[in-house]
Order: sequence, then structure tokens, then C-alpha cells
Amino acid sequence: MTISPALEVHAPDAPVFGPEIELRSQITVELVDHTASDLGVVRAARVSTAGEAAHREERGDAYIGGLIRYLMRSRHGSPFEHNSMTFLVHAPIFAIRHMMRHRMWSFNEESARYKDLKNVFYVPDRDRALKQEGKPGHYQYVPGSEEDYELLSTATSEAYRSAFREYQKMLDAGIARELARMVLPVATFSTVYATCNARSLMHFLGLRTNRADAAYVSHPQREIEVVAEQMEDEFARLMPLTHEAFEKFGRVSP
Repeated sequence: MTISPALEVHAPDAPVFGPEIELRSQITVELVDHTASDLGVVRAARVSTAGEAAHREERGDAYIGGLIRYLMRSRHGSPFEHNSMTFLVHAPIFAIRHMMRHRMWSFNEESARYKDLKNVFYVPDRDRALKQEGKPGHYQYVPGSEEDYELLSTATSEAYRSAFREYQKMLDAGIARELARMVLPVATFSTVYATCNARSLMHFLGLRTNRADAAYVSHPQREIEVVAEQMEDEFARLMPLTHEAFEKFGRVSP
């Protein structure tokens, strides 16, 4: 997966309206640190029978994969907690708030109390379905027309430009950042460090991705699904046997 540096890339179809704001549709996730491996899961599980010798065991993929499948199938979840993955996420605030619903994660987010926020705001690209049909819990999203997209782009850019102008006006007048930030929309881009273990990440992926083959099909907002998909790419790379078992048993966290 290619990760673009935060605050350097314009979305291909996102125009910039005037000098005051930047509109962006690209949401980025970068793995910045980890202690994650399939072998680590096996060592954590084996300590119950092998004691301290488990920490020095070296096992082949056949054994590791078999034990991980057993743990996943039997819902023995704690061996999947002895690892960590830290992601740097650059996304609109409303998507980051979806992440923060997951309480077993650790978060550190840039603070609008201590720094001026940049003039970067989210607007969906033209591939994003715009209209909702059905009732909550049973609805689906369908594409909008070109006119719908133009309405969305115009309305959001006007609101963002007005909000950022008032925000900057208050900062220039010496109003405290923690008060000036109140006028900014949840579509303002923010940056957060997010750390989890594999068990927590699998729970997140089960809820924040839409997969027809999942035991419990979820219907997340597309923006948080973009975050989840990028995290899953890294998870599958770091822990391929765990990810394979996660897929095999319905994408349910043990």
C-alpha cells in the first residue's frame, strides 16, 4: 500500500475554492510502529502449557496457522492481545470520532486548544455514493447525479470558507484557540495517533468494513471504512495467518 504524506496531496477531483481553504477527499493511514506477528500469538497461547519456554519457541507456518485457526474458531481471544500496531491517521474529525467509539484503543489527537488548525476540509470524490434510501438499519447508499455532486461541493465549500474566515478572524483578535475552534465543522481534517492490538483491530474491522461474506454484515459510513481498509492492508501484511483465520471464521473478533 502506498501512503501519501499528510497535507501534501490534493484529491484528484477536489477543486480548491479561493485561497482560504483546501478541499480534500483523500484519507490517509500510515503504520508508524508495531510489535505484531503471528508467532507472538502462538507464544502467548503456548505459555499456558509450556511456561517460560514458550517465549523461545520457534514454529513453522503449518503449526502457527493451525493453532491460530483453533484459537480463532474457539474464541480464545487473549493471545491476540499481546502485540500492538500504531497508525497515524489523517482524516476529517467526524471519521476520527467513529474511531474513538472503540474504547480498547489508545488515541492522541492534535489539539485545537494548542495549535492553529490548517485550512483543510473534506469533500467526497465523485465515486462516493451520495444518497441514502431506506430506513436506519436497512438502508443503502446510491450514486448521486452530477448536479448532486456540484451541490454538495458548492454548499460545503461555502460553509467551510465562511467558518474558516470567522475562525481566523477570532484568532487574529486574540480570542483563545479553544473558543475560536467552536465555529469549525467536523469535516475539518485532523491527525491522530491510534494504537491497538490485533484483537481490538479485528473487532474494529468487523464493524467498520462492509463485507458480504462476514458472519455479521456491517454497513459503516464510507469514510471510516476507508480508514479501516488501509489498516487491514497492514494487518494482513504483518499477521497473514491471523488475518487468514479472521477471514475464514466470518470476520468476527475472538
